[in-house]
Amino acid sequence: MPQRSPKQLARAARLRIERIRNELASIDYLCSGTLLERTKVCGKPNCRCAADPAARHGPYYEWGHMRAGKLVHRQVSAEQGALIRLAIDNYRYAQQLLRDWEVETEQLIDAEMPRSR
Repeated sequence: MPQRSPKQLARAARLRIERIRNELASIDYLCSGTLLERTKVCGKPNCRCAADPAARHGPYYEWGHMRAGKLVHRQVSAEQGALIRLAIDNYRYAQQLLRDWEVETEQLIDAEMPRSR
């Protein structure tokens, strides 16, 4: 396998970085945190949820995330939960893309300015 020149390596890294930028630009919803789906017992002794776990109320959706350094929990609707689930997946994907961008940047720097020995 022939050795690629620094110019070729830099061009390839720039192309990969451009693909990463395009992927990031295509993301609409983005948020961190965790989405919980819960069922609850209401506490009324005659309610069917007290005796039958399958008859519990819900599901209810709760989004937990950090805001100003504190963990915040918020109840959201099922429709909001679906968007939050998408946004959390997008957030994790964006984090991976940023890690990939960092690797490509290191390769680009090495190709454009080789280390002195």
